[in-house]
Amino acid sequence: MNESLHKDFSVYQLALEAESPPQAFPLNPATLLSLVRATIDLLIERQINATIWFKLPPGKIWYTELMRYQSSGNTISTIYNCQVREKKEEADLTSSSYLFSRQINLQSIPNSHISCEYFIIVLSQNFASLIAAYQPAKKDKNNVLGQENTHKNQPLLTLMSVDSKVIQKVLDGLKQEVKSELETIPPTDLISPTTSEPALISQLFAKQIQRQDEINRQIRTERIAKLKEKNQTLHKKERLKDEYLSNVCQELRTPLTQIKTALSLLNSPNLKPNQRQRYLQMLNTQCDRQSILITSLLDLVQLEHNLENTTLELVKLADIVPGVVSTYQPVAQEKGIMLAYTVPTDLPSVWCVSGGLKQIVINLLNNSINFTGNGGQVWVKARVQGEYVQLEVRDTGIGITESEIPKIFDCFYRVRSGVSDEINGAGLGLTIVQRLLWHCGGSISVKSKVDEGTTFTVQLLPETSKVMSSSN
Repeated sequence: MNESLHKDFSVYQLALEAESPPQAFPLNPATLLSLVRATIDLLIERQINATIWFKLPPGKIWYTELMRYQSSGNTISTIYNCQVREKKEEADLTSSSYLFSRQINLQSIPNSHISCEYFIIVLSQNFASLIAAYQPAKKDKNNVLGQENTHKNQPLLTLMSVDSKVIQKVLDGLKQEVKSELETIPPTDLISPTTSEPALISQLFAKQIQRQDEINRQIRTERIAKLKEKNQTLHKKERLKDEYLSNVCQELRTPLTQIKTALSLLNSPNLKPNQRQRYLQMLNTQCDRQSILITSLLDLVQLEHNLENTTLELVKLADIVPGVVSTYQPVAQEKGIMLAYTVPTDLPSVWCVSGGLKQIVINLLNNSINFTGNGGQVWVKARVQGEYVQLEVRDTGIGITESEIPKIFDCFYRVRSGVSDEINGAGLGLTIVQRLLWHCGGSISVKSKVDEGTTFTVQLLPETSKVMSSSN
């Protein structure tokens, strides 16, 4: 058939062109499915032998209803599965696995109405019904009804009718579409009964209301569950915020208490010169600690604020690690620590937050040097490990107890043993490292033994990672 001469067939439009057309109204796919289920419920409950013509969205959830009817056992049915193909050589095989029905191919011109329509026509001796739904074609190929989990925000213009004149008009149009296959279709399968039994119509409407009520209850249940989940999330955020503020206040109070104590002692009339010097040193140390804490807090707040709007960049470890290590060499030598690094220059670039990789290396190296005593060693190594580029910072320091390892990335947490008592850090360095890695798809792990040392292992996504390169 010449496509230019082929009329644009539409079940939906034929129904609207009837003498007394049904009223169309928008429905979401879930409600459309409930109407189909209500019809099948009636056929099964009343054991109605029916002929069914249908074109439904692809997906098991739709075809299960027709299979449910045919497998009910006490009915004799003929089911025609109408499929659209725009070219003779092409066929929609979406439903070919549903062998309970006979497939009828509908010729169609490109971008036709029928390709965007779904319908189910039920014909029996004393009952007939029609459900037709239409959705304009989208430019994209992702038809929401083609998914088993349909989205509720895609309305369809839907009409229903039990009027024999409306249904027969649709059947006459369908008859013209399947001319080539009419010889194998009994004439009665394209004829609507003159009238439908009123009791069956009443039961159909009752079942539709019942099915819709079930949907409404399900929607209410889902909304309540979502609201509870949101409330729990908000409560959790509030609790974390309260804990965070409490920790901040506690951290700020500690040096202030020390400063106040030192000032009180300095006012003593019998103060000796060496004592005065010790208290002045205490003031200086605690002021430095207060300054470090405030600076680190501001850095963390700024980091959290900027991360969402910060783009990722490709950085080479060989361009970052040597400079950071050379900066810390004087500190390491002063403490009697051997500091070395091994970073091959041919390592692939890695994805990280702008300026973040340097901050990660600084924080990890500073942490290892602070917790390593005189005569210790600190190594920085990098290599390719599987799908990642791995950065390793290993030391022979005081180590971390097994019970403390899960806590070391928490805000303000500081290891409370050995040489760590002399450290005046804010306890935010590892927290910042973890936040930076979360944002760029990396990760960090730690292994440690008390008095033997600690190894921090960072996994970074390389340049070849399509996930990170395409997400920003």
